[in-house]
Amino acid sequence: MTSAWTGDHVRRINPGDKNRIPAISKVDRSLLASDRLYWDMWPVQDAWGARAPVGGRELWMALTAPDRGDPALRHFEAKIHFIERRGLDWVDLGPVLPAFDVPYEREWAGSALLDDGTLTLFFTAAGTAQRAGGYQQQLWKAKAKIGKDGMPGQWSEPARIIYHYAPYYDAADAHDGAPGTIKAFRDPAYFRDPADNTEYLAFTGSLAGSESAFNGAFGIARKTPTGWCLDPPLIHADAVNNELERAHLVFHDGRYYAFWSTQTATFAPGLRHAPGGLYGMVAESLRGDWRPLNGSGLVLANPTDLPQQTYSWFVDASLTVCSFVDVYDAPDQATSFGGVPAPLLQLKLDGDRASLGALQPEATA
Repeated sequence: MTSAWTGDHVRRINPGDKNRIPAISKVDRSLLASDRLYWDMWPVQDAWGARAPVGGRELWMALTAPDRGDPALRHFEAKIHFIERRGLDWVDLGPVLPAFDVPYEREWAGSALLDDGTLTLFFTAAGTAQRAGGYQQQLWKAKAKIGKDGMPGQWSEPARIIYHYAPYYDAADAHDGAPGTIKAFRDPAYFRDPADNTEYLAFTGSLAGSESAFNGAFGIARKTPTGWCLDPPLIHADAVNNELERAHLVFHDGRYYAFWSTQTATFAPGLRHAPGGLYGMVAESLRGDWRPLNGSGLVLANPTDLPQQTYSWFVDASLTVCSFVDVYDAPDQATSFGGVPAPLLQLKLDGDRASLGALQPEATA
C-alpha cells in the first residue's frame, strides 16, 4: 500500500517550528582539495545501517567536482570520491571507482554496503556518454573485495540494476531539463528489513499516472532470486512536491522511518511556505501505513534567514545526520556556496516525534 504525503500535512508546518539547524558562519575544508566542491555524502554502512569501519578507517563517500566558479556546473562533472573522517577532519582519498568504459556520463548519489568483506556501491548513473549534459538517470552498482591494505581491491564492472520504470514510476530519461523540475529515478539507498531479512533499495522516484507536475515518490525495489524488482512506492507526494530526494530508510526502536530531503521551490504552488529540510514518516511495518513525523513531515529545517544553508540530509542507524554546506552567510561578503561537508547533527526519535538532539562536537566548534 502506498501512503500519501498530502497538502494537509504540509499546511501544518509552522514557520516558527523549533527544529532548526544551527547557523553556519564559516566552512572548514579540513584536508579536502581546495579546488573541488563536495556535496551529497553518505557513510559506508553495514547491512543494518550502522557505520562500518573499513580497515580501521571511517570511510564515507561524497559527490565531488572541480570548482568552476559556478556551483551549478558541478552536477555535470560529478564523481564519487572516498572521504575519510579523521577526528573532526575530512580527507579526500580520491575516486571510488576507476575509469570504466560505461554508457553514462557521470555519477550521482547512492549508498555503500560493507557485508562479509565485500563493499558494494549502489549509485545513480546520470546522463549519457553519447551527449553531454543530460538528466537521464538509472540505478547501477559495482562491488569489490576489501584487500589486505584495508581498502577495496579490484572493482567489478559497473552494472545496471533495473531496466524499466513502469508501471509505478515515470521514466527519468529526458536529456533537457532544469534542476527541481526533472523527473527522478536516482539515489539508491540500501536497506535490509529486520522482520525477514529481505533486501531493498529505497530511491527517489516520480509517480506514474499523475496529472500533476509535482509527483515525487519514495520508491522501493526488492531483491529477488532473479534480480531487483520494482514495488509500488512506499510514499507519494502527488500534487504536493516534485522531488523527495535522497530517500532512505532507518529501523529504530521497533519502527520504520522513511527520510528524504526537499526544497521550497519543488513544492506545488500554495505550499511554498514549507522550508527546505529533512522530512520523514514513520510506520510499524515497511508497507505502512506511513504517518508524517511531527504531524507535518518536517524533521529538520535550515534557519529561517538562511533557507539554503545545508542540504541533502542522510540519517544512519545511530541517527547521525550528515549533509553539505550549500548557501551560507559568509562573514564580510554576500552569501556564498560552501561545497564541503556540514557539521554532523544528531537526531532524536520518539515514536511519531522527531527533534534535533545534542549537537556533535564539530557542530559547536
